[in-house]
Amino acid sequence: MVSHRRSSQSGLTRGARATVLSAAAATAAATLGVVDANADPQETPGAVKARIDRLYAEAEHATQQYDRAGENAERLRGEADRARDRAARGQEDVNRMRTALGSLAAAQYRSGGLDPTLALLLSSDPDTYLERAAALDRLTTRQAAELRELRQARRSLAQTRAEADRALADLERNREAAARHKRTVERKLALAKKLLATLPGTDRAEFERASRSGRDDTSTAVAGLPAGSARAAVAVMAVHQALGRPYVWGANGPNSFDCSGLMQWAYARAGVGLPRTSQAQRYAGRMVPLSQARPGDLVVYRADASHVAMYVGNGQVIHAPYPGAPVRYDPVGMMPVSSVTRV
Repeated sequence: MVSHRRSSQSGLTRGARATVLSAAAATAAATLGVVDANADPQETPGAVKARIDRLYAEAEHATQQYDRAGENAERLRGEADRARDRAARGQEDVNRMRTALGSLAAAQYRSGGLDPTLALLLSSDPDTYLERAAALDRLTTRQAAELRELRQARRSLAQTRAEADRALADLERNREAAARHKRTVERKLALAKKLLATLPGTDRAEFERASRSGRDDTSTAVAGLPAGSARAAVAVMAVHQALGRPYVWGANGPNSFDCSGLMQWAYARAGVGLPRTSQAQRYAGRMVPLSQARPGDLVVYRADASHVAMYVGNGQVIHAPYPGAPVRYDPVGMMPVSSVTRV
């Protein structure tokens, strides 16, 4: 009887466990934003294209996060290197002051005038003594000043080493974040590629030729205006030179680009240092209405500012669209415009 009840409970437990695991899997899939890459036979080519566009948009958002993590990593690496250099110089200062105090003590010892407190300092751990600040008044004025200087140098050295440790820890966290964003981008792009392969050849070719949203709204853009500035004119010339080069996420030239990398590279040719990400580039100058756009202005798309292009006149932008599509012209209204920035 006991055996039968135990067996029944075990069976219920397995069933409950299966239910829980199924629910957990569904929750995890929803949380991770997993998209089924197998097209539904009932799904129209238009719906599949919309899913591919959404995947590209999500991958682009992750790309900008990856670019930001890389930019932060460069900054933190510089901070860590500078802190380590300061720590090395600080250690040299501490060693020099200890040597000077040792020489002074040796001279006093030879003359028979070594202060017992200084003898204690130099014959045992100096760190222990340095915490006994009250003993400083038993030393000569010169010795007291040098010991205070040594104590301050040791404090500064400890602080600098702590700063270096924090910068290195932050650097490691940024590397881990970049790795996570890289995996996200790769997963989204792989799904998009698989979905694209499910489209009939003519639909696939049409999708690859089409702009990001299939829209061609140029009515709000002003055509035929000169560049916003001399440096904008140089950037426009540079972005034209990039036409036909491949999109590679995380790349900022000269042979391949992602969207913000292309803008950064083009303006660098004009001697202007733009931030790395599209979110930061939107604030790299003065915002103007789309109706007043001039060649060289940065056109930022979507509410999350995850895509950026350069307005080149006649209602057109040049941008790096997505993997598989080279740097090209598209209508300025290809996607919802978030802002226009004049650098």
